[in-house]
Amino acid sequence: MPTTRSECEQYDADDPLASLREEFVLPEGVIYLDGNSLGALPQTAAGRVADMVETEWGQGLIRSWNDAGWFDKPGVLGDRIAPLIGAGTGEVVVCDSTSINLFKVFAAALAMRPDRKVVVSEAGSFPTDLYMMEGATGLLDGYERRLIGAGGPTLEDALDEDVAVVVLSHVDYRTGRLHDMVTVTELAHRHGALVVWDLCHSVGALPVHLGDCRADFAVGCTYKYLNGGPGSPAFLYVAARHQDVARQPLSGWHGHANPFAFATDYRPADGITRFRCSTPQLLSYAPLEASLDIWERVDLDLLRAKSLRMTDLFIELVDQECAGLGLDIASPRDADARGSQVAVRHADGYPVMRALIDRGVIGDFRAPDLLRFGFTPLYVRYVDVWDAVQELRDVLSSEVWRDVRYATRAQVT
Repeated sequence: MPTTRSECEQYDADDPLASLREEFVLPEGVIYLDGNSLGALPQTAAGRVADMVETEWGQGLIRSWNDAGWFDKPGVLGDRIAPLIGAGTGEVVVCDSTSINLFKVFAAALAMRPDRKVVVSEAGSFPTDLYMMEGATGLLDGYERRLIGAGGPTLEDALDEDVAVVVLSHVDYRTGRLHDMVTVTELAHRHGALVVWDLCHSVGALPVHLGDCRADFAVGCTYKYLNGGPGSPAFLYVAARHQDVARQPLSGWHGHANPFAFATDYRPADGITRFRCSTPQLLSYAPLEASLDIWERVDLDLLRAKSLRMTDLFIELVDQECAGLGLDIASPRDADARGSQVAVRHADGYPVMRALIDRGVIGDFRAPDLLRFGFTPLYVRYVDVWDAVQELRDVLSSEVWRDVRYATRAQVT
């Protein structure tokens, strides 16, 4: 790995993805390492939004539901996301939020295993996953929840003939730890359970192979590595082999077999369309379309190679430059076992991150003590990694983070 800034510059000169950085709006003087929370703005996104507002809405008016293809966008964009997650045509739909989509696929999976009354997830799952599972099972009788990890049982310990559904994050949102999707899915299937994968921290960060892994269901967001913008719609995946029997509980009219018949009884549409619910928030689809134009030109293997190189470099430089300054690497050091982020522990992580952000290095903080740094290969450079670590060292060694203004917690951390 490079040990000087000039070596990092050479890495950037040789980077086959380097030209993609120009596709994004990146503020001068900012090193943006928070694309694992909110991706950068694609250069063409504002124009695409303006076109939808001024032309499709302003001139086309209601005709654009047909003429501009508004009604079909959830499925059309789903098919554009499908190659990024190893899915086939007609297996992905873009709609609603990650939480709502998790509720839908989780409830559908439960109904496919009616004689089993145990659900399994991780104690360290992103909380909304646990909350939505709790809400869904709370509407039913007799369900038990088993949480793995965090010093508790392993997945193999938790699985038996009573387990209906396993819900796991492919990449842990705190540490970036990556599950082996093939191994985990096979293990759950051997016990007769279905698996729901949360892809929020893996889609756009590394190749995902849902079809090859025989995954059952998945959900994910589009505003992190996919750069769809704040509030951009989420997506869900249902394997084609399940679509005839899987039935989601939110039986809204856009999931009806014939929504404009306005029938009084619900009849689910065929295929993935039955997982739609209601009128999509069309304006939020426009920036995602702009981003997917970029993603159609991305080689995911090159993306993963750069991601691993950058995260390896960051870990090596933290070890080299910040020794004795109270940091501890929380992410797996084995590159194959992590996504595209590195989490670092510090007892005073929050004010340290606030001080870093004031210096133009933007990451984020997760309680109780994690500084998170996301490495988005489409626009982060190797020199950014180098410079970020220098700023981190200076913040820690100067103890500027002790300034009282950094102690007050903002609403969003």
